[in-house]
Amino acid sequence: MTVDTFFVGTLKGVGKIYLQSVIDCHSRYAWGRLYTSKLPVTAVHTLNNDVLPTFEAAGARIDVVLPDNGREFCGRPDKHPYELFLQLEEIEHRTTKVKRPQSNGIVERLHRTLLDEHFRGEGRRTWFETVEEMQTVLDDFLVHYNTRRPHQGRNMNGRTPAQAFKDGLPKPEQKRRKPNATNKPPDPLQKSGMCQVNTVSAHTIYITRGDTIR
Repeated sequence: MTVDTFFVGTLKGVGKIYLQSVIDCHSRYAWGRLYTSKLPVTAVHTLNNDVLPTFEAAGARIDVVLPDNGREFCGRPDKHPYELFLQLEEIEHRTTKVKRPQSNGIVERLHRTLLDEHFRGEGRRTWFETVEEMQTVLDDFLVHYNTRRPHQGRNMNGRTPAQAFKDGLPKPEQKRRKPNATNKPPDPLQKSGMCQVNTVSAHTIYITRGDTIR
């Protein structure tokens, strides 16, 4: 799972608009939420309210999160809200190499797609007055992106992100099997810095789902 903060633009009467974007590296399934600030609490809010419920509903869990070194993602492990949230959810926190944005290339490619296929076009067609109006239209596009748009990324083979997400879920017999020293698969994250999906566990709620943060 890779995450990032993307500056969308300035909305008249509101101010700067930022996108908290999250994408599953395996399936390219994407989530996005708009805010008027880029703070640790907005990063937590997106994971807690949008991303974790999707994994819980599918009986899966997030093993690793890979953001850049932005202040909304990194800080003192005993005080920083995002660091504390990941600890509570037992999610490993890795960061990209400094001054190497290509190590977070999957989410950067998502941003380019959102600009080319959504934000620029909607900015010309629609007069937005609130962040909520922008979010509603973005939600509609993400449904299209995840469920109807064939993805041309590596190993996607023209599948939609939703189909790839479903295909990547553990089968019932895989959930029952306990790995041991002889059959435990190697961790591709040790070499690639990418992320993977594993089987389910309960999630601790850090902030109440449904809360609105701007």
